[in-house]
Amino acid sequence: MKLKNLTISPETSLRNIGWNWMLGEDTLPYITNEMVVVSEDEAENYFDAANELYEMYIAAAQHVIDNERYAELGIPENLIELIEYSWENDANWHIYGRFDLSGGIDGKPIKLIEFNADTATCIPETAIVQWASLKANGLDESKQFNTLYETFVEKFRELHRQNPNFEKTLLISTMKDFPEDDTNMQVLGEAAKEAGFEVAFDYIENVEFSATEGIFKQNSSNGSFIKYDFWFKLIPWEYIGWDEPELAQILTEISKNRKAIILNPAYTLLFQSKAILKVLWELYPNHPLLLETRSQSILGKTCVEKVLFGREGANVRIVSPSGTTETSTEGEYFEQNTVFQEYTEFLKDNAGNSRAAFHYQAGVFFVGEACGLGYRRGGKILDNKAQFCGHLIED
Repeated sequence: MKLKNLTISPETSLRNIGWNWMLGEDTLPYITNEMVVVSEDEAENYFDAANELYEMYIAAAQHVIDNERYAELGIPENLIELIEYSWENDANWHIYGRFDLSGGIDGKPIKLIEFNADTATCIPETAIVQWASLKANGLDESKQFNTLYETFVEKFRELHRQNPNFEKTLLISTMKDFPEDDTNMQVLGEAAKEAGFEVAFDYIENVEFSATEGIFKQNSSNGSFIKYDFWFKLIPWEYIGWDEPELAQILTEISKNRKAIILNPAYTLLFQSKAILKVLWELYPNHPLLLETRSQSILGKTCVEKVLFGREGANVRIVSPSGTTETSTEGEYFEQNTVFQEYTEFLKDNAGNSRAAFHYQAGVFFVGEACGLGYRRGGKILDNKAQFCGHLIED
């Protein structure tokens, strides 16, 4: 694979737009001053793969619902009713997700690693930073597979067109002390504003929920409460199901009483569970975009053991054909059930003698259709220390 070095570092663009959370001693190396070079055909193949995979996920989720395989996917029982309600009543409710893929360059086949369908990040890096890096370096701004921001805007417009009985008021919530999450949601909020929404932000602990009235934020100036008809939460659904069962029930009632639309919808938890990779393999055995995935280690193959709701590469183990651990990561999810996915090697650069080679995983955002490409790079298992690397289309 080919990399293009940038003369002007992305750090300049980050400082200009005030994203100081990326500029600390620990986070500055997160954005690289190199870009992955892809061809038009390779970019188009990523686009086609994500679109096809989304349709396959829809079929897999329907299969899970029809056959009540919730426990197998690790779904909290107190979210099943809301999952089924959101699935049956979806009116363009799934705003976005991000497919993580291996391959796609130099003839290496594209393979699905997983789908971050509920609380995916890397929005500002993909939508803005890599584009700004092209601009800062005098490169053609159109030479990227990147319409993520514009597609967000149109998605919010369509969201309201399909839900005309709800006011265009959007409250966005994150958990406190996660500045990266806040920045991701700032970009999402700007897109919603451009689509005509009144947008507000508040941490989830400050939001008021009423099963019969809806979702509210307190006005700091006069103490009154403001109702919002749309609520986007960058809080994983499984956290709500496990840790906030009372809130799970209230959100179910809010949705069924049509007091608010909750984004991303609860059914995205089906997509988020790594166990759906096993369901996909059952429904589409030997599909060229899939890797064999089972409940037990795959005999005779190197495979990757993943917890069902792990994040940022935590609690991942690469297992040899004989069953021994080749490498692994620690994390807080060790008590969860796991699946075993056939191992595939990520793309690697030609580092030469200057440094060790990096492994690269493509991330393709899906907002009604595939609309944005970026790469994360790091070691054999990509964890929370992985860097973001933009891309440039050249023929």
